[in-house]
Parts: sequence; C-alpha cells; structure tokens
Amino acid sequence: MPPSPKDMLPIGHIAKRTGLAVSAIRFYEDKGLIRATRTASGQRRFARADIRRLSFIRIAQGLGLTLPEIAALLSDLPDGRTPTARDWKAISHRIRATLDARIATLEKLRDDLDGCIGCGCLSLDKCRLYNRDDRAAARGSGPRYLMGDSASDPQG
Repeated sequence: MPPSPKDMLPIGHIAKRTGLAVSAIRFYEDKGLIRATRTASGQRRFARADIRRLSFIRIAQGLGLTLPEIAALLSDLPDGRTPTARDWKAISHRIRATLDARIATLEKLRDDLDGCIGCGCLSLDKCRLYNRDDRAAARGSGPRYLMGDSASDPQG
C-alpha cells in the first residue's frame, strides 16, 4: 500500500530532518537506496519513512559499511510502510558479526599502535611497521603486519 499524499515530503523537508544535503539525498536516490515519486510539476516527494532510511544510511556509512552493503540491507525493508522495530532488529542482527569483526580489528590496531608509537624503532627486528625487503607486499597494500599478517609466515 503506497504512502498517503500527506506522508509524502518534499526533498527540502527530508534534508532538514536528516541533516543531509539535498545533493546527498539525490545521490542516494540515484543509487537506488531510496525512491522518490514526482508531483505533476516534477518535484520529488519522499515517504516519511525515508527519514529513517536516510538516517540509517548515515549511521551505516559511519560504521564503515559500503553503499552496496547498505543497499542490500535496505532491500529487505518493506516498501509502502514504515519499517517496524522488528525490521530494524533483523538488520542489526545481520550486521552484528561484521561490526564485531571491525571492532576487534580496530582494538588490535589501537593496541599495536600503542607499542609501535612508543617504541622509537630501536628494534627493527620486532617492529610491526618494518617490512624488510618489502616482503609483505605479496599480501597486498597497507601496513600488513599491523593488519594481522605475521612476518614469520612463509609468504612474508
């Protein structure tokens, strides 16, 4: 069941409620994350429920989720009605493992950097940033040893 006309809001109102720029809302519409209807004069109107969807997009991006990941999560939300607490809880459960893994990675990086920043590189044999002969490059870009790779692994 489509939203009633009184529940359809102009893009400026949606922007004000979400704190997003109008251009960002258009971008999310172009990416298929939200959908507008058009008035007879061509103005965009969004469902009131899109305020929550856009707020979720902002939060999810802040958590490090990509737009394709966010689109997949939003695709499970119902069209034509405001998502319920049960709908949002299902999304929360779907991303919990991803968030837990990212939290663990961030905690490890924080703890490794505590030692790294304070070490003064007096011991290059133990340094997690030191990458003798660029051996870690075979595993990919970035500070591979700080990201969890071990210098003692056969590839490194």
